[in-house]
Amino acid sequence: MATPQRRTVRDVRKGNRAMLLRTLYFDGPASRNDLTALTGLSAATVSTMTGDLLSDSIIVEAGQVDSDGGRPRVLLRVNPRYGYAIGVDVAETHVRVELFDLGMTELARVEYALRPARHDVELIARHILAGIDVVLADAGIPSEQVLGVGVGVPGIVESGADALIHAKTFGWDGVPMGSLLRAGTSLPLFVDNGAKTMGQAELWFGSGRGAGSAVIVLIGSGVGAMVITDGVTLRGVSRSAGEWGHIKVVVGGRSCRCGGQGCLEAYIGAEAILARAGVETRTSGWQEALAQLLTSGSPVVEETVTYLGVGLANLINLVNPERIVIGGWAGLLLGERLLPDIRRAAGDNSLAQPFAATSIVLGRLGPDAVALGAATLVLEQFLTSTPAARIPAAG
Repeated sequence: MATPQRRTVRDVRKGNRAMLLRTLYFDGPASRNDLTALTGLSAATVSTMTGDLLSDSIIVEAGQVDSDGGRPRVLLRVNPRYGYAIGVDVAETHVRVELFDLGMTELARVEYALRPARHDVELIARHILAGIDVVLADAGIPSEQVLGVGVGVPGIVESGADALIHAKTFGWDGVPMGSLLRAGTSLPLFVDNGAKTMGQAELWFGSGRGAGSAVIVLIGSGVGAMVITDGVTLRGVSRSAGEWGHIKVVVGGRSCRCGGQGCLEAYIGAEAILARAGVETRTSGWQEALAQLLTSGSPVVEETVTYLGVGLANLINLVNPERIVIGGWAGLLLGERLLPDIRRAAGDNSLAQPFAATSIVLGRLGPDAVALGAATLVLEQFLTSTPAARIPAAG
C-alpha cells in the first residue's frame, strides 16, 4: 500500500494555482467572479492568485463585461506570449518541427523528408535539432522564451531522462532519444508516442473535447490509439497501452512490420493498404496514391473498411467509450470518403448496447495534429507547474 503523502500549505497553494491557471486556459477569458464559481476557490484566494499571475505576466487582462448593477468586470486570460512551445512529429516519411505560442497558434514550421525505408536515429535527431534552430530564427523568438520541446515518436516510450524508444517498425530498440537531443539543446524535453500526442491535441482542442471516456485512433503508415477513461490517459504498466494496431484480426494472417502476423496494422495501415492493392510503397507519395486508390473502386477499399470496422468494434466492446475519434492522415482520408461505411462496419461487429452509446467522428485538427499534440506536452507542464519560485511561501 502506498504511504499517504502529507501536503503542506505550499503544496495546497501550488495545486490551487495550477487549477486556476488550467481553468482560465480552457474556460477563459473569465472574470474573477467566474473563476471563483468555476474552481470553488474563495474570492480572496482567486483575487490574490490572479494578482500574482498578472504581476508575473502569465495572465493578462482581456477586456471587460458589464455586471448586474456594479462596476464592469475585468476579463482575464492566459498570456499567449508569456512563452513558447515547440512540437515535433517524427513520422514514417518526415520530421516536422513547429513553433507555437501558448494559445497554440503556429508561428513557424519546417519539415525534413525521410525515405520510408530508412530511419537512422542520428539523422532524425539532427533534423530535430536543426528544426528547432530554424523555427526560432524564422519567428524571431529567443530560445530563453521557449518553455520546452515536445516530440511525438512511433512505438513505446519508456519514462526517464533517456526516453528510450522501442519502435520495431523503425528498427529501433531502446533508442535513447532524450540523450541524443540533450547533446544538442538545453531546452526541456518531453517525448511520447505520436498517437498519444495526437490524441491529447484532439482531446484538448478538437473532436475529443468534453468527452470523459474516449478513444482517439491514429491511422497513418502505422496504427495506434490513445484511450481515455474518466479523463485520464490509460498507459499501462510499461507505458505500452494503446498499441491498437497490433491486436490480431486474422490468425496467421499477413506479416506485420512488428514481426507478428495478422495485426490490424497489416490491413489498415497506409503502407499495408497500398501493398494489398499492388501499389509500390518503397517510395514517397503515399498520400496521393491512397487518395487515388480510394476512388478507384478497388475491392481492397471495401476490405479495409471491414477490417477497420472490426478494429473499432473491438475498442467499443472492450473499452465502452463515449466517443471514438479517427485521426491521422490515412484515417482522415478514409473517413472523409467512407465514414458512414466505417460506422456501419463497426456496428455490424459490436454488441448493440455499447455501440449505441458510442459516437464515431473524424478528428478536427487535420493530419498535422501529432506536432500540435507534442507541443501540448510542454503546455501541460506549464499549466500544472508554473514557476514555483513565484508562489509565495507560507507565512
